Amino acid sequence: MSRTDFMNIFPYLVLTRPANVITAISDIIAGLAIAGVLTDMDVGKDLPEMLFLMFSTAGLYAGGIVFNDIFDLEIDRVDRPERILPSGKITLRNAVLFGMVLLLGGVLMAFLVSTSSGLIALTIAFFALLYDKYGKHHPLFGPLNMGMCRGLNLLLGMSIVALTSLSVLWLMSLLPIVFVAAVTLTSRGEVTARNQQSIRLALTLDVLVAATILVLGFYQILNLPMVIPFVILWLGMNLSAKMKAIRQNEPAVIMKAVKIGVISLIPLNASYVAGFGHWIFALAMLMLLPLTLLLSRRFAVT
Repeated sequence: MSRTDFMNIFPYLVLTRPANVITAISDIIAGLAIAGVLTDMDVGKDLPEMLFLMFSTAGLYAGGIVFNDIFDLEIDRVDRPERILPSGKITLRNAVLFGMVLLLGGVLMAFLVSTSSGLIALTIAFFALLYDKYGKHHPLFGPLNMGMCRGLNLLLGMSIVALTSLSVLWLMSLLPIVFVAAVTLTSRGEVTARNQQSIRLALTLDVLVAATILVLGFYQILNLPMVIPFVILWLGMNLSAKMKAIRQNEPAVIMKAVKIGVISLIPLNASYVAGFGHWIFALAMLMLLPLTLLLSRRFAVT
């Protein structure tokens, strides 16, 4: 690939926020662990389906991000004129086509696994577009809407097996709904600040998620000793960033807290992998963390 070709492609890569996409892939891996396929894998059957689901979530998440910037174009012309669309590096028409291809590709990949997977992917696309256009502007529905996208993404990973075979384990998808709602609450005011109350509520939700995981371990639904180190890492990242954002309630500090919240989905998902799979798989997932941090320095996260 020539330098010119790369420079033509690079703005599209920036538009998809690669660091965020990796966290979405970690959702799928966590869902696979909950479904039990990481520790009992039929390579010939399961591996292709696992890859289809990973490609599916990459398309769905990237497509949702693209349409987020499309719907925010007029706001970004004022607040963030350096971004790809307001700066004119990609035309609005090309961005719409790019976003449509990503979303449709994500849905089609999921249908290659099963009808259930395809319907979940279709629902994720719907909620992503709903958030991009309307949800983000609503103080209550917005955080819930974004959380639904992540919860369904975890469920998409679980859908590699028949969901009816999981008994109540599909309820694990409620945990990312709560946490991502907390991240979205934190993002309120990342441009104007003055959102200490929202961040305090977000911290409460973080603690609720951690407590729920520990209770599940206490009742031996997951492996508690394996989970604890990963939960401590995840909670520590968020407590530190959010407490600082409360003390220094400034846009740059708030934005960093949101960034940490998104990236910390990897250790949160690693805790599910440790609890339902094995700590070796969880450590392997944590290897995504340095890559995500590196990409977050080069590409926007919020």
